[in-house]
Amino acid sequence: MKPLLIVNPRSGGGRTGALFEKMRSPIERSLGAFDTVFTERGRHAVDLAREAALSGRETVVAVGGDGAIHEVTNGLMQAKEKGAEGTRLGIIGTGTGGDFRKSLEIEHRLDKYSEVVARGATRTIDVGRFSYATHDGAEAHAYFMNILSVGIGGLVDRYVAEAGRALGGTLTYLTASLKGLVNSEVGVLRCTVSCDGQRREEEIHTRNIAICNGRYFGSGMQVAPMAKLDDGLLDVVDLGAAPRLRFFLVSSRMYVGTHINHADVKHFRCDKLEIELVNKAVKDRFLLDVDGEPLGTLPISIELKKNALTVLAPLPA
Repeated sequence: MKPLLIVNPRSGGGRTGALFEKMRSPIERSLGAFDTVFTERGRHAVDLAREAALSGRETVVAVGGDGAIHEVTNGLMQAKEKGAEGTRLGIIGTGTGGDFRKSLEIEHRLDKYSEVVARGATRTIDVGRFSYATHDGAEAHAYFMNILSVGIGGLVDRYVAEAGRALGGTLTYLTASLKGLVNSEVGVLRCTVSCDGQRREEEIHTRNIAICNGRYFGSGMQVAPMAKLDDGLLDVVDLGAAPRLRFFLVSSRMYVGTHINHADVKHFRCDKLEIELVNKAVKDRFLLDVDGEPLGTLPISIELKKNALTVLAPLPA
């Protein structure tokens, strides 16, 4: 079968939809003939990717931002649950964030994305599976390939969605982050941490905690500079419960990754994690940010699926 390109026309503030026909020829020169389908609603790419994998499609390419990659990943993982394991994920990044491709070290140029897909070199990466509470209180499960965070990150997602991204990724996220900081609260989290079968419990007081498979979130913030996509571990970064001004000053260091050395920031690794919010009065301020998508809220239960997804990417140095 030809590769299938799943295109989110709304990514990049709508630029992907407006420019895709101009992108088609240079992509085709690298990939040869391919099929295209455009998403029509939120989570549509999940369904499209799942059905493509179940039908035996060898390569599915997400064309859009981190949200599109997240949805395609979920579709491929759902298909894998049903026994379809042979589909590879390709990426053509056209969104405003581009955080996942940074961990894969793909240069942000159309010819480079196309070249990576055409070359066919692959990496097998880990994927996080988690159960969570939806906004209407139902229990659901999904996957993340990059980063799941709880707290300010979820507020920022909500504000980004409300504002749109016409100002560009970095400025939009910065504005939303400042608003999220002003409205944030400290959550008291009851955590059960597991690593290689060893379990422990601890209570964490924080404005934001990030559970990281990749290194970047928030349009270039290097929240987990030590994280690797294929090491069989999640890197958990607790940004602490400092007063808002100090929290802002420490968090601003994420753009260069030096926040990790600050006394307010804690880091540990695990392969399973359960988190429950103790002070439920702040539940509306303690939302999930899942690969840049505002999916729901606590409690959550996370398990890392090792070597779960084959991705078309440059081989690591």
